[in-house]
Amino acid sequence: MADNNHVKIVYVLLDGVGDLPHPDLDGKTPLEAAVTTNMDRLAKNGVMGQVISVGKGIAPESDIAVFNMLGYKFQHSDYAGRGVIEAIGIGVDFKDGDLALRGNFATLDNEERIIDRRAGRTIERDDAEKISKEIENEIKFSNANASVVVAPTIGHRIIVRLRDDKPLSSEITNTDPAYARVDGMGIAKAVSDFMRIEKCIPMEQTEDASNAAKLVNEFTEQSLEIMKKSDVNKQRSQKNKKLLNSILLRDAGNKYPNVKPINELHAINFSCIVDMPVEVGISNILEMKMFNAGGLTDYEEKAKVAAQAMQTENAIYVHLKGPDEFGHDGDAVGKMKNIEEIDKRFFGTLLDNIDVTKIAVMISADHSTPCINKGHSDDPVPLLISGDMITNDDSQRFTEEEGRKGTIGLIEGAQVVKTGIDLFKT
Repeated sequence: MADNNHVKIVYVLLDGVGDLPHPDLDGKTPLEAAVTTNMDRLAKNGVMGQVISVGKGIAPESDIAVFNMLGYKFQHSDYAGRGVIEAIGIGVDFKDGDLALRGNFATLDNEERIIDRRAGRTIERDDAEKISKEIENEIKFSNANASVVVAPTIGHRIIVRLRDDKPLSSEITNTDPAYARVDGMGIAKAVSDFMRIEKCIPMEQTEDASNAAKLVNEFTEQSLEIMKKSDVNKQRSQKNKKLLNSILLRDAGNKYPNVKPINELHAINFSCIVDMPVEVGISNILEMKMFNAGGLTDYEEKAKVAAQAMQTENAIYVHLKGPDEFGHDGDAVGKMKNIEEIDKRFFGTLLDNIDVTKIAVMISADHSTPCINKGHSDDPVPLLISGDMITNDDSQRFTEEEGRKGTIGLIEGAQVVKTGIDLFKT
């Protein structure tokens, strides 16, 4: 650890901040259209580049993208799957051989077409917990030894854990039509209107995979009926709220990840400020020290805690969620305004509380979420590494175009942290 003891880095991932030109912003991206005084200041004191977070042609989900952006490049077969990561993040009882899946509450129309993959996104905690408990209590699998845990997390998000007396294989397809499962990873597909829940199919000819797919399909079929009859939805209908009448499942996993702790990987004290279950799961798996810094949008508090952490830590990873949701909603103006808010409240506060002669700031994204696509894409994301110890490259702003021109060039996500450490040391 001695070699890197003097390294000091605040590493910020702006979830889904990358984008494409948008007509609502006069052909600019949200980053280009936004007024970002503080990120501009950092850009002028740093170097830029681009990052392909997971791989060419892969529109990644956040879990595998974040692992890569923290320095981990999995062999596909070694990756546990997002379901497991989030289950660990919220403390669901999970053991090897169980099957954990990430789910979304979604809204179907009368013809069982998906009209909202997130059931309005903002879901009252009480509604989510009540209907989850109903499903848990009422499902009767054809295999009497099988059981299920249905655990809502934040908003529309949910974890489903299936358990049998025999191990269950994760080699099964998703029921969520917006994501494909390819080589153990969740890959975003093009989102279209009026998609339907897909049948879960085993991806290998084994009894474990066949049993797993069967349990997932039984869960899906029975939960549709349970949710249709639920008092929760009767009340939501009366209040003109979107119904919680389906659960879309994806990213099955059946084993606890076996990875090197992040402090060992980078030979530095690495900590984090994270909120989402998937992020908490990643930090638990990597044995990263977590700092509490308020809620999702408590940007000033997160900045102050990050600055304070630099007294004891070499690096702190901060994940800020906002831009991604506006991308999924196709709201380019909202995304621009959110970026401006983060710039003012987080980066403004951070720069007021750190010494840039001693501490570097790294900014990037886990993936791009273009508003015109309403989903993740494989587009490279910008990377900025800034500080007085960094030789600048005439970058002016943190934007996609400036990233393309930067001297770092195009690198893989798994190279980002090492690149930052090496630049700090030189």
